[in-house]
Amino acid sequence: MKVDGRKALVLGAGRSGVASVKFLSERGATVALHDRKPIAEWSDAARSLKEANGVGLIDGEIPSWLLDQIDLVVISPGVPTGSIPARYVDRKDGEVIGEVELAYRFLKGRMVGITGSNGKTTTTTLVGEILKDAGLNTLVGGNIGRPLIDLVAEADDDTWTVAELSSFQLETIVDLHPRVALCLNVTPNHLDRYDLFSDYAAAKHRIFMNQTPEDLAVLNADNEVTAGWASGLRAHVVMFSVVKELDEGLFLRGRELVSRSGGKERVLTTRDEIAIRGLHNVENVLAAMAAGLACGASPESMRETIARFRGVEHRIEFVDEVEGVRFYNDSKATSVDATLKALEALGEDAGKIVLLIGGRGKNAPYSPLVPLIEKSVRALVVYGEDGDNIASQLAGHAPIERAGSMADAVRLASEAAEASDSVLLAPACASFDMFGSFEERGRAFKAEVAKLALSEQAAAGDA
Repeated sequence: MKVDGRKALVLGAGRSGVASVKFLSERGATVALHDRKPIAEWSDAARSLKEANGVGLIDGEIPSWLLDQIDLVVISPGVPTGSIPARYVDRKDGEVIGEVELAYRFLKGRMVGITGSNGKTTTTTLVGEILKDAGLNTLVGGNIGRPLIDLVAEADDDTWTVAELSSFQLETIVDLHPRVALCLNVTPNHLDRYDLFSDYAAAKHRIFMNQTPEDLAVLNADNEVTAGWASGLRAHVVMFSVVKELDEGLFLRGRELVSRSGGKERVLTTRDEIAIRGLHNVENVLAAMAAGLACGASPESMRETIARFRGVEHRIEFVDEVEGVRFYNDSKATSVDATLKALEALGEDAGKIVLLIGGRGKNAPYSPLVPLIEKSVRALVVYGEDGDNIASQLAGHAPIERAGSMADAVRLASEAAEASDSVLLAPACASFDMFGSFEERGRAFKAEVAKLALSEQAAAGDA
């Protein structure tokens, strides 16, 4: 892809946009960076591009005279592909791609691409650890950690790049071609961005669009959407299941995780050897092992990696125990289905659960939570933009408290909980009404739990 001499517009001044600007300007492009937020609210890294890289910074509306000069638009994941600048440049035969597509065109080696409504980050991180422990040259990034464009300089022909890919990122791919592609599940999510669930599912499906019969597609046999894709893909398909034995594929049988191929089977590991909680994480482990086998990791090496793997921050992360109440941070549960899985994962040994739920909603109904709320939840603490909507949908199924801040939410949850209960932050919503990211939300929760623990210790000392 020719970059030198091109006139590029990068949409979105977040981490991905900043990385794209640096990449393009260092290779000779004339670049402008745009975000609707006032420049004063941009990050220091974004604002510094003007002096350090000679980049034009634009907020608000983009003048049409500038769009007339642009021949390349790079869209950050948070910017809708139907935005006016992207549509304008596309109509005049300019090139419109996303950051991951830009990165792919320069990225050496092979790629494992991982998408799904839930479990992407855990599975991506685990696949990265599996490949590294197997002695393979491995990089990890995309929708987690480092933008894919930042990995280009480190990749060589022997590199496996393990990339988490969101539906937003997949909307703008053209040539991106994972040697191994995983779709963990597709459940209602981001319906604030997509008109129909089928549009969201179609974006996920794009991860397979450039694969060939020499490639591998890993699909969840238990998910209605992904199971229906198996017969229509060009790649060789491997399925995984936690509810049934498969003639070919990876599945859970009792406590054993089994691989069956060509009439032969092998026990790869057991549930007792998996440190991360929940049946949904058994799904993630099965998918990760399918990828690991495809890339050349040995079953013995994978078993050791899985036994050591403790999960990642903000995914059913144990925070602390205060006065007999356990606090868990699952800030990454940004959809109703993810919250459902978090409630299931804690299980009966968590006692009754006080659920912190709220934020910026995604137009998905909260009613699927009702059966588990009635079974497992002592109280709900709702907060954020969608708090009142959540309360109205879930009224009558558990006592509900309304919080105005994270500090307020943790205090109310602590007051509602009894000894041997658990407090779970699993918001079912995006974070952007009150926080800059789900990570910021999770760390705010943990900070408030730490304050609560200190206050209880001080009270005990005074006594």
